[in-house]
Amino acid sequence: QLQASGGGLVQAGGSLRLSCVVSGVTFDDYAIGWFRQAPGKEREAVSCIATTDDSTYYADSVKGRFTISSDIAKNTAYPQMNTLKPEDTAVYSCAVTQTIWSALDDRAQYTDWGQGTQVTVSS
Repeated sequence: QLQASGGGLVQAGGSLRLSCVVSGVTFDDYAIGWFRQAPGKEREAVSCIATTDDSTYYADSVKGRFTISSDIAKNTAYPQMNTLKPEDTAVYSCAVTQTIWSALDDRAQYTDWGQGTQVTVSS
């Protein structure tokens, strides 16, 4: 089960910090991915992290602006989103996989998905 929070309305240039709490995982090694979907667009991977080695993935569009971290003790992943742009507006969802068999941004390997949280960036 996943619980996402932290979305909201922010002006361009502002920041938001999302969080995704994972419950029910049976292993310490897993990956948490954050994906977003804007109206009329396909869902895309934004930032992902693997707890095994803290390896990360960032979409090119967010590199240098977003930073993802995890707290294994709390089973939580935190994407810090800075310098937000109107094009970052989307519903952001987190997902988890306990078996990493592909690149972190490959959503096919993520087995459990949480409800999305809306992020709206005004110009």
